[in-house]
Amino acid sequence: MEQRNGKWYNHWSSILIEQLFKKHPVVLPTVGQVKKVDFFVDGVPFDLKVTYLPANFIEKKRKELGLKPELTELKQAAKRLSIVFNKESKHDDIYYEIAQKMQDKGTQDCLNALAAIKKIRLDILNEVRANPKSLIQNLYEEQGEMRFDASNRLFLVLVDSADFDNSWKLKRNMDALSPTIREYLDNFKSKDMDDLRISFRYKAKAQEFKVLSDVIFVVR
Repeated sequence: MEQRNGKWYNHWSSILIEQLFKKHPVVLPTVGQVKKVDFFVDGVPFDLKVTYLPANFIEKKRKELGLKPELTELKQAAKRLSIVFNKESKHDDIYYEIAQKMQDKGTQDCLNALAAIKKIRLDILNEVRANPKSLIQNLYEEQGEMRFDASNRLFLVLVDSADFDNSWKLKRNMDALSPTIREYLDNFKSKDMDDLRISFRYKAKAQEFKVLSDVIFVVR
């Protein structure tokens, strides 16, 4: 039942978000269903993708900074702070278990460990907001093989900067989504199309792909 409710939530929130775009005068909805096109923005066809700041991208950026993976840092902090966790669990479950236990314990050392991880995430977020092409390339290159596609994509990236792990809740926050989407569309005509040109490569495919793509960040 929970899985069904999650699918229902994602389905209807996606429809509501898409409607925010289609109400804007610079957006032309498709007539019927057009494969890999949700609408045209000032004549440019886009497939809308609602997503978040990917964990693999965060780890890639941490590695570039010479930092250990987040989970490694958390495990080391847990050992130092005598926090017990299930070492046989999946990586994501271990991460959430340690983070929650640190939060619940609430000592300054626990809060400092969580704050250090959050600070790096915020630094990465600020970097990609200023220069989003590396994130766009990552989103194309890390897409699932069964759903691979090289169509033009407009990525709506949702980030709750106070609680990254619950960024998905922003999908229902129309008060946060609407003004950010409207501002982006209001200014779309002034964009240089060269800034939207993205080249990327995909595993098991020899050719280089070229697309038009952009990111709208909704950050709370």
